[in-house]
Amino acid sequence: MKKIFTIFLLSLFYLPGISQTKTSTAGIEIDALPYLTGGYYGSIWYGHQHMRYRAIITAVTTPSFMVKDGFTENKINAYTLITDYFFKPGFEKWWIGAGLEYWKGQIQTEARQSTSKYDNVIVTAGGGYVWKFYHHFYLNPWGGIHVRAGGESSVRVDDKTFNPPVITPEVSVKIGWHI
Repeated sequence: MKKIFTIFLLSLFYLPGISQTKTSTAGIEIDALPYLTGGYYGSIWYGHQHMRYRAIITAVTTPSFMVKDGFTENKINAYTLITDYFFKPGFEKWWIGAGLEYWKGQIQTEARQSTSKYDNVIVTAGGGYVWKFYHHFYLNPWGGIHVRAGGESSVRVDDKTFNPPVITPEVSVKIGWHI
């Protein structure tokens, strides 16, 4: 976690060095949902014309209402590359995007006797709305869907079998800063 925090602090100093024109910018974002589940989220991005390219690292514990009965502590570390398209210039208002994710997960049964690990490749798509509210800061409510495209479809945990979901919906709010 300390390494991730350091990387994002350094990004604040290096992003202004990126050439900014009317059609290009760069920024960073954090997302509320992972922090609410005891994890973290960080995104660094570069945008040119209507396209934004994001690299994301996150850790999240799946909310218990989304975990199959008999299991708990479904923790996922995700590494993501996404391309977004903004319908308006200036990297604000409505956008849609898609990308690939690598999920490194771990799960326990409710008995918590052991922890099993699994890996999945995810195709993701979503959209949202960027609202610039103060100088270079913005809010970004969004929603998306994650589809398991590869990796393990079943994981043995204690005397049970966990099946990572094929489809995982997600909604949240990000706060960001851009140059």
